Amino acid sequence: MESFLKTGKLGKEDVSAKAGMSKMKPKKESKLTPWVEKYRPRSMDEVVEQHEIVAVLKQCLTGADLPHFLFYGPPGTGKTSTIIAAARQLFGDIYKERILELNASDDRGIQVIREKVKNFSQLTASSVRPDGRPCPPYKIVILDEADSMTSAAQAALRRTMEKETRSTRFCLICNYVSCIIQPLTSRCTKFRFKPLGQEKMLDKLKEICDAEDVKCEPEAMKLLVEMSGGDMRRAITCLQSCSRLKAGDQISTSDVFEVTGIVPNHWIKGLMEVCEIKDYQKLEDYIDKMMMEAYSASQILDQVQKSVIDSLELTDVQKANICEKIAVCSWRLQDGASEFLQLMDLCYTIVKAHKSVTV
Repeated sequence: MESFLKTGKLGKEDVSAKAGMSKMKPKKESKLTPWVEKYRPRSMDEVVEQHEIVAVLKQCLTGADLPHFLFYGPPGTGKTSTIIAAARQLFGDIYKERILELNASDDRGIQVIREKVKNFSQLTASSVRPDGRPCPPYKIVILDEADSMTSAAQAALRRTMEKETRSTRFCLICNYVSCIIQPLTSRCTKFRFKPLGQEKMLDKLKEICDAEDVKCEPEAMKLLVEMSGGDMRRAITCLQSCSRLKAGDQISTSDVFEVTGIVPNHWIKGLMEVCEIKDYQKLEDYIDKMMMEAYSASQILDQVQKSVIDSLELTDVQKANICEKIAVCSWRLQDGASEFLQLMDLCYTIVKAHKSVTV
């Protein structure tokens, strides 16, 4: 009792038990590595699909000089993985010491650019590794999602890029290049990353399934690729979620629908057929029934848009009017509007389009 009053602990056994539990935690966490990180490209040869960019970067890596880079394109196409793989080839095992990576989750205002980035850029780098091998005498600053930086921070970064070119190279990564100020884009070599092809994505997913001993139906794998829209990160994450859900059993298309939240095709097809009937009561009942399945309205809008674009019964003008209404409904949903009312509004527009076709 006296020892408890002094230390607040029951005894040595309790302390040793807590110490044993703390030692066990890292072992459990090490087994839960996300597949996105586990299968991230380690070298330039492992980068998927971006052949032209990889070829140019390989030529830059063989030379003595490396320019500033600006990578832009859709998410999940390998922008961050490419520059990290290039840093691995340049610096070897010490690549973590030679790069400074700042993401959108970090504070990247003008103060961070003036202090953290500037101080890191001013440090000199040796041209020899600790093991005696030669390496480039500069560092790399990676600014991921640079389009979310303020204009003042970008302007401060411009001066730092000018002064510290000898010791530091900069790589800006963004989704929308229009958000980067012109003085920065003119100082960088721009590379546009395009969405990945379906064949390459299928090959990568099959490779992961073989390595992880995951059984997946061919149709389910094709559905994963189609719903990702060229985003490899999204496809791999959904594949891992499906494998955890099935726990060793074969992954089917129904599992992909359940994990990804995609609306099955028969619901979208039925919605378009009800719109063609031009019966508002049946339309209201069908939408009410579909909303009871808890599907996302934004996902329904996306799939309806694809169905409208592929329709052979509507003219280009009618397709444009429907797509315009889809954009308006999507904006209203982001403002917190009712999902049921927005779907009804969209379907009324589709019904009017069908009426104008028959006239």
